[in-house]
Amino acid sequence: MTSTAVDPTLIAGNRKPLAAYQATHFVWHCDNGVATITLNRPERKNPLTFASYAELRDLFAALKYAPDVKVVVLMGAGGNFCSGGDVHEIIGPLVDLPVPELLMFTRMTGDLVKTMRACPQPIIAALDGICAGAGAIMAMASDLRVGTARSKTAFLFNRVGLAGCDMGACAMLPRIIGQGRASDWLYSGRSIGGEEAERSGFLNRLVAPETLLADAQAWARDIASGPTFANGITKTMLHQEWSMTIDQALESEAQAQAICMLTEDFRRAYQAFVAKQRPVFEGN
Repeated sequence: MTSTAVDPTLIAGNRKPLAAYQATHFVWHCDNGVATITLNRPERKNPLTFASYAELRDLFAALKYAPDVKVVVLMGAGGNFCSGGDVHEIIGPLVDLPVPELLMFTRMTGDLVKTMRACPQPIIAALDGICAGAGAIMAMASDLRVGTARSKTAFLFNRVGLAGCDMGACAMLPRIIGQGRASDWLYSGRSIGGEEAERSGFLNRLVAPETLLADAQAWARDIASGPTFANGITKTMLHQEWSMTIDQALESEAQAQAICMLTEDFRRAYQAFVAKQRPVFEGN
């Protein structure tokens, strides 16, 4: 029986490759497998609207079926990352909504985090200036974070009369920085400078503002040159194992690693080792 190559766009419901995606509510650029999302309302410090929330959610959901995108860099324009939900376009209307519609909104914002965690591509958040509210959540939901000393991260929900348990913060933030620090940040809503964010483990790297984008994209290219299928498995397991026992994790990792051992990238790595060469991975 002759095997036939499978068109991934058919499996994904005839979606087009996302390298050519045309964004409406932010800037999208993809080069050699590294996609850069730029929140682009610099005059307002890049706040989110109902529409940009929804488009980001849908884009990250589509990335699950986009083998042409290997790593995502998420950043903001004009020296700031994101100031959170737009006060006039989101916060104002929420005041007058009934509970069922409020729940629809909070579920939609949570779905953005779900799709960020569920897409196989590692996401690198590049943080400069203001990173507040939902902006801090998007940074938290990313896999890696690089920032500047002048970045200011604030989970400021209690400053506007809300609980700190927004968009998964009470589940995810303690796993990144520890329960004590997360409690401080969520109870106080205070602004965390870049140096404290790095010491706390929230930022993986601290760089100069003028090299932030270049450094983030260089990091993304380095990851993209690796075994991208296996990296997607790593991201999946890092997320799923939060709720597993050690025994469950060991069995899940045994199955996941056995799958990775079937890939051509695993074979390429072995052949390169034997030939004393550096492997060139192709993601299959």
